Amino acid sequence: MAFYRPTRWQRSLTIVLLTLLLGLPMLLNSLEQGFYIGFATRVLIFSLAATSLNLVLGFGGMVSLGHAAFFGAGAYIAAICQQAGLSEALLALPLAMLGAGLLALLIGAISLRTRGVYFIMITLAFAQMVYYLFISARAWGGDDGLPLSERMRFAGFSLVDDAALYYLALGALAVVMLLLGRLTEARFGRSIQAIRENETRMEALGYPVFTYRLVCFALGGAVAGLAGALLANLTGLASPALLQWTQSGTLLVMVIIGGVGYLYGGVVGAVVLLLLEEVLLGYFAHWHIVLGLLLLAIVLFAPKGVAALFGRPRG
Repeated sequence: MAFYRPTRWQRSLTIVLLTLLLGLPMLLNSLEQGFYIGFATRVLIFSLAATSLNLVLGFGGMVSLGHAAFFGAGAYIAAICQQAGLSEALLALPLAMLGAGLLALLIGAISLRTRGVYFIMITLAFAQMVYYLFISARAWGGDDGLPLSERMRFAGFSLVDDAALYYLALGALAVVMLLLGRLTEARFGRSIQAIRENETRMEALGYPVFTYRLVCFALGGAVAGLAGALLANLTGLASPALLQWTQSGTLLVMVIIGGVGYLYGGVVGAVVLLLLEEVLLGYFAHWHIVLGLLLLAIVLFAPKGVAALFGRPRG
């Protein structure tokens, strides 16, 4: 399976959608629906988190059930920075990425020595260890989580306004998608894809397989940490729920729905899942059942993901 890159018309569609997204806050405010700016920001943040897992899964071929550890770690690092008086997101966000990336580097250095179901279980085990570490730390809020007294500032501009945080999340997602697209064309990108396809052959050719996979795993963790830090600013809380294995499962579902290995698979999956939840919640008392049926239909009729319906992939 190749890591599919967008076609020319898909790139054009992306530019159109990005332009529309830039005007979304103004449109919602004019319609007196400012509440949905926060929801749109949440969709962008989870798109970023799902994309980070798609980098590990679709790009590197590593099925991880511990991705929530990096997502939650980024949120906690942002909250800790804010409580320590560092309210400048221009500094706190890179620190969240660095901390989550180093955590992923540590976990990956051990987990990547295993394969298959053993890798899945050991990443899950590490994620649970991180979860229990944070809920047992009273200095970090324990079971209640670590609240932010206020949103951060970015380059001197306050993120208190929902629109400001929305544009920051949109900018972060756009930059990550651009860099990820470039990465697929780079030597590292092509090498990690070849390793996913035939690890034994790449080892025989002299490629440092373990190092390539570890770097890919750490990059995914760093991007997840960025998403977690943004979510902490949105909700005002670094919650232990972000570290639970169920959060890893949610991100995995988003990637599968969107399309494993498609550049925009994580984005599409996050949009579809969160929009379905939002719509069904308002119309059905037992909306989880309806959501499950809809997701089943997506898997049956679009087995390669929703992103595959927008054009023929090319690898």
